[in-house]
Amino acid sequence: MFLELIGTIFAGVALAGMVMLVNRLTGGRLPRWSAPVAAGFGMLSMTVFMEYSWFDRTTATLPEGVFVAQSIEKARFYQPWTYVVPYVDRFVAVDSLSVRRHADLPDQRMADLYFFGRWAPLKRVPVLFDCAEGRMATLIDGATFDDSGQVIDPDWVHVDDRDAVLASACGVS
Repeated sequence: MFLELIGTIFAGVALAGMVMLVNRLTGGRLPRWSAPVAAGFGMLSMTVFMEYSWFDRTTATLPEGVFVAQSIEKARFYQPWTYVVPYVDRFVAVDSLSVRRHADLPDQRMADLYFFGRWAPLKRVPVLFDCAEGRMATLIDGATFDDSGQVIDPDWVHVDDRDAVLASACGVS
């Protein structure tokens, strides 16, 4: 976040400096307000660029085996251009290398989900998926297993059959 702030300030100063240079080369023919307007335009443009490129920059750094299962686009009233082209504000990634199965429970899988947010810290959440029943349970507080390998008293949540996170976790071989 700090580096983005520095980049935004630098973009404003650079664009204002270019306008001042052009003004000097043209003999002062540009209006006095052109440099501050250029600085504001440069900072706004850099901010918009950083918002729209965050998702691609973040997913490019995901390690091997971690893939995006679902992304959530955002449109905000104070950013009117987002109604034309929404940007990805957060996404969920599945760690395919963390998928665990039990031989006696072939329809269940346990995997780590990573929740990424534009201005939020990364969260890792272990989740139990029941692929046959179309449900999932978070195991944030840990899990207790019985002798057969079944999780004792999970808090199941039924999800739609087309849920992208469930399909991603259940599709991992």
